Formats: sequence, structure tokens, C-alpha cells
Amino acid sequence: MLFGRTQKNPIKIADKGVVEWKYAACGYCSTGCSIEVGLNEAGKPVASRGVADADVNRGKLCLKGIFEHELFDSAGRGIEPLIRDQWHQPWQASDWETTLDRTHDEIKRIQEKYGRDSFAIISTGQMLTEEFYTLGKLTRGLIGTNNYDGNTTLCMASAVSGYKRSFGSDGPPGCYEDFEHTDCLFAWGSNLPEQHPIIYWRMKEAQEKSGFPLVVIDPRVTMLAQNAHKHLAITPGTDVVLMNAMMHVIFDLGLEDRRYIEANTNGIAALEAEVTHYNPVMAAKITGIDEDTIRDVARLYATADASMSIWTMGINQSTHGSDGVVGINNLSLITGNIGKPGGTSLSITGQCNAMGTREWSSCSGLPNHRYLENADDRKEVAKFWGVDEEFFPKKRGMFQTDIYHAIETGEIKGLWLIATNPLSSLPDTARVRKAMESLEFCVVQDCYEDTESAQYANVFLPAGTWAEKEGVMTNTERRVNLVKPVSAPPGQAKPDLWIFNQMAKRFNKDGNVSFPDKAADIFLEMGQLSKGRLADITGMNHELIEKSRGIQWPYTDKQVKNGEAPPSGGKRLYTKDTEFRYADGKAKLIPLPFIDNNEVPDEKFPYWLNTGRLIEHWHGRSKTGKIGDNNKYSPVPFIEINPDAAIELGINRGDYVRLVSRRSDAVVIAMPTQRVSKNSIFLPFHFHDCANRLTLGLLDPHSRQPAYKQSAVRIERIADQQAAAKLSMEMRTF
Repeated sequence: MLFGRTQKNPIKIADKGVVEWKYAACGYCSTGCSIEVGLNEAGKPVASRGVADADVNRGKLCLKGIFEHELFDSAGRGIEPLIRDQWHQPWQASDWETTLDRTHDEIKRIQEKYGRDSFAIISTGQMLTEEFYTLGKLTRGLIGTNNYDGNTTLCMASAVSGYKRSFGSDGPPGCYEDFEHTDCLFAWGSNLPEQHPIIYWRMKEAQEKSGFPLVVIDPRVTMLAQNAHKHLAITPGTDVVLMNAMMHVIFDLGLEDRRYIEANTNGIAALEAEVTHYNPVMAAKITGIDEDTIRDVARLYATADASMSIWTMGINQSTHGSDGVVGINNLSLITGNIGKPGGTSLSITGQCNAMGTREWSSCSGLPNHRYLENADDRKEVAKFWGVDEEFFPKKRGMFQTDIYHAIETGEIKGLWLIATNPLSSLPDTARVRKAMESLEFCVVQDCYEDTESAQYANVFLPAGTWAEKEGVMTNTERRVNLVKPVSAPPGQAKPDLWIFNQMAKRFNKDGNVSFPDKAADIFLEMGQLSKGRLADITGMNHELIEKSRGIQWPYTDKQVKNGEAPPSGGKRLYTKDTEFRYADGKAKLIPLPFIDNNEVPDEKFPYWLNTGRLIEHWHGRSKTGKIGDNNKYSPVPFIEINPDAAIELGINRGDYVRLVSRRSDAVVIAMPTQRVSKNSIFLPFHFHDCANRLTLGLLDPHSRQPAYKQSAVRIERIADQQAAAKLSMEMRTF
């Protein structure tokens, strides 16, 4: 295939010898792209491409998806079960029967000695939904610990909490198609071009057609901010003040939708009373955004026929994260921007299947947004699974971020980590490391055996990754899509579903609880539990999902009988046909007092530390750090620093510097840029023993999500640059 001028320097794409393309959904972010992996004659994955007739990505892939086929034979894969008595001893190769028996026996020993909740389980947002469901059944129905959570607490817990507080249930109400109908888009702490490039392409294409204004609220001049009509460089952690001030203006000018408010919400009087305290003059002093700009964007939002808000970690990862989501929902509700084309509050989810864990893992309750606190929910699921309803706890247990504190105090003695690496992803990693050293037993189940957290394991269970397995995932817009096996797991590694079912046999010796082996059968079982609920999937099956390139829930068996095409299943929630999930069918307007409990810069630590993603990397780089075409763009940690600050500190481009927080330090390379203000720096969070050595462990009171975005540091230039380079390498190697 030739591109460019054929007469001069034509570009030729190498023929990789693909003889077969296999379908899957991408396993990186939550966009939910349909992807095909090309196999050569030897059956080896050699190429990736987007699926042209898939509505989400329409043939496109981002930098990570293009090279996703290289995951299957990347370095560090776990290929055999491993076992040892103490975490600091050498690993010994084992077999599956011995390793699983040891795991079962240790869980039982710890629970019998210290109580059922003394053993904790932490999963991920990167497994397939049928695996989540099976793990939830195993944990809730057989093992019985209430200290069970997912690493999605680190990224999406505030969105979940905010949706539940406002609407009575989790579940993003909008979809990507809303970009094509909106008249105004607000992006709160979201940098789509680098975080979710394909969603950005959808947004940008729609904007070029209609010309809707884009307002970006972000302390940093991100790529999205560079393309905005207005960029509001807000002081970190003050989003709630801006939201309250915008509502103050909207009510003051009479721009609210009173008809919608009266028909669909409760709590308007209390909300109006609260926002009277947040006039734009006062808010400007806190947020750093001038009063006229606050008035301008409030009018812009309220007077548009349809206004849309999106957000990512800039809102969620805060001590006010849940309040920030509620504030966005408040703005949407008072202007009637829920449940209509182009009017929505749409959280842009992080991990590829974070939505699947929210819907089906039972981490925060029971399947399909059921609550442990609800007796009817406990009874219904217990009967369906064939377990005693009294075996279920009466309320949810600890969040992931609280589990590590309980390890410190000795309340939790054992831990099962599944496809998650807390020693890279949790804040204040020195504290996490010390906690893990004190565990009596730790089992790590992962596709990679060289993760930092595996250092502290007594048992390692080698698992398959992404398209070595079959099952579904749910994306940001509630679209359920299918992953099919492209390659077999290496060596003795097994799919997570197989591992859970083998563990279930050991806890389910009387066979009272059913554990199907096939993902397609598990999906149909899940469908039975979904009937009549908000996330109804009774009209779906694996075959139809693949044929449709994904289907948005709710999609019911009734819709199938009526002959409705799958894409019309559930584009939006809370339309005229769907009430909010509180008993009276109305949403709640919730007043949000601002409590300033952030860590802020001072004389000793004078710079704001902001962390975030790069387009080429994924989370802790356990995947992309081993793929050359991803890792080459950013192989080492760096900071963005303002040129004026760099001059004052005597720092040149490419110098190694030492960042120091109240918790620890890290060595990085300095990259001067005007994208950050003089009193702040930006540090990508992907690199081990770097960003999260510095971040603090303050948690949102509702979601228990860490405040990664509000820390304070000082910057020290290192005199011996050669020694600094060596130290930087040592800090990233264990």
C-alpha cells in the first residue's frame, strides 16, 4: 500500500502477513473501541486495527490500541504458579492444585483465627464482567469477607458516589452521541486528547460541524485547554466553589428551569439558600477565576438549549470529589440538562471495564447496583445464588483505601490482589509498603509476575490478560462489548474465570452454589438478575453484542420482542420514560458547603503538585512500559515546570531535580513549559516509585477516593547530575 506521491519517496506499510483478523474490545481505557487483532500463518498476533462499522471508534485507534497486539508476548509475563513461606524468600515453582489449596487453606486459617473480615480481597477495573460477577459470587456467597473492593476506588468512586447521591443510582446518564447535539460543553478536569483520544475525536468532529463553545476548567494548560474557547485555570481543589458561584448567578438572573425542577427534583430551597453565600466576588478570591468570567460562563451554560458536562480525574481525585460530581449534577438538574440529547453530566470512566465492576462485581453491594443495606436485595440475591441470606453482611465493608490502614493496625491479616498493583497506584507508597510487609499471607493474581506488589506475595497465580479470555466489558456510555480470545495464555497461566471457579470448588464442596464455566452462560445468568432493573441486559447475548459492535444498556428482552435494533436500546437515562432511582422518582438537589482541607503550598513546600496521564502510557506502565513503541516517547519520569520558576531555581531543560513532599522524595527530569503556572508543576503518575511517593493519603469522605491532585512539594536542583541519573534508575528498579 502506497501513500503520498508515487514518484518521490513513497511511504510503504510493511506487509505483516496477516491471514486472519479476530474481534475484541480494546483493553486500555474506558472509551470501548472495537478492535481486530491480525494473526499470521503461525497464529501469532502481529497487528491491530480499528473496526470500521463500530459506532464508538469508527475504525480509529489511539497510540496504545495500535500496538495492543504486542501485549501477548511482552516481558515479565507470569507463566507458572509460584509459592513461598515468607515474602522475602526466593520463589519456588509449583502446580495449580498445590497453589490453590495453599491459598484456600490460608484464607480459612486467617478467618477462623481472626474473623471473616480479617481477610481482604481487592480486584480491578481490567477484568471481564463475567469474571467480576463470578468473583463477587465467590466472595459474597462463599468466602464471606466484607472487606472486598476494587482499585476503581482510586479513579471512579467519586463519580459513583455523586451519581448515587444525586440520582439514586450509579450509571452515567449520557452518551457520546450527545456531543453531536450539545450547544455548550464544559470539561471539568478532563484532558480528552491525552486521556481518551477517540472520545476527543468524536467531540472535535461534532464541534467542527456545530461550532458549540468549549469551556475547560483545569489548573494546567492541557491540550484540550489549548483548543478551548475559554480556559479557567482554577486553583486546585476549589471546583465546588466555582459550581456554587455559577448556580448563584443562574438563580440571581432567573435562568433556572423551574418547570423541570418542580417536576423532577427535591431540595431546591436548601440549594438556593446555600449558593447565596457564593457570589462571584467571593468565589474569585478562592478559585482564582475573575468574577466577570464566572458570570459569563454561568450565563453561557444556562442559556444554551442543551449543555453538557464531562469530567475525569481532575474532579474525582479530590477531598471534594464526590461533592464535585454532585455539583455538576446540580447544575445539570437546575437547567433541565439531564435525559435529553446534548444535555447530560457524563463521567469519562478510567479503566476499560470500570463500569463492569461498578455493575456486577458486588464490591460495593450486590449485583446490578443492589445494596447490602437493603433486606429485599439480600434476600433476592441469596435465593438466586442458593446461599443463606444471613451470610451476607448488612452493610458494605471497607473501601480499598481504608483496607491498607486496617492492615497497619492489624485488623486485616491476609490479602488477595487481583490484577492490581497498589505499590504503584496508591498514594504515599512508603506507608503502603510497610503495611504489606506486616501481612501474614498475601496472594497476587496477575498476568505479570514482576509487579512491585508481587514482592510481598506468598503465592503468585499467573493469569491471562485481555484477549486471552472471553467475556464482555462496559464502556463510559454503558455500551457492553465483547472480547474474544485472540491468543492463549502463556505457559501454565490461566484465565481469571478459571482461577475463580477453581477456588470456588474449594469453598463450595457441597456444590450448593452454581459456577458456570463458560462466559456466555454466565452472561445469561447475569441477565436474569438484571430483569426490570436500571441496567437491564435481558435483550443481550454474546452473539448479538458482537454483531452489533456493542449495545448500550438498558436493552431488554421486551425491546427484542418489539423488533428494536440494538443501538436504540439505552442511549440515555432519566428521559421521559425513565424516572430517577429514588422512591418518589425524583432526583436530589444537594447543597454543598465548601470545606478547605487541602494540602496547600507554603514556604517549605511552595509548589502545587498535579499528577495525570500521558497519551502513550497506561496506569503504572506494567503494560505500556514493556512495549517499545509506547515506552520510547516517555521512558523516564519528568515534570513540567514553568520557565520563570526554572530560572529562579537555576534549572535547565533536561536537568535532574529532586521533588520533596511531606512524605518522601523522587528524582525526575525538568521540562520547562508555559503549560503550568509559576507556582505549580505537573508530574505524570505512570512511573513506579515516583509520583505516589509524594502524594498524600487524604480521602474524600463519601467515596474514600484519594486526593492525588492536591499536594505540595519543593524542588531542589541536584548538583551531581550523573549521580542523579543513576539514582533515578535505581528508584525505578527493584
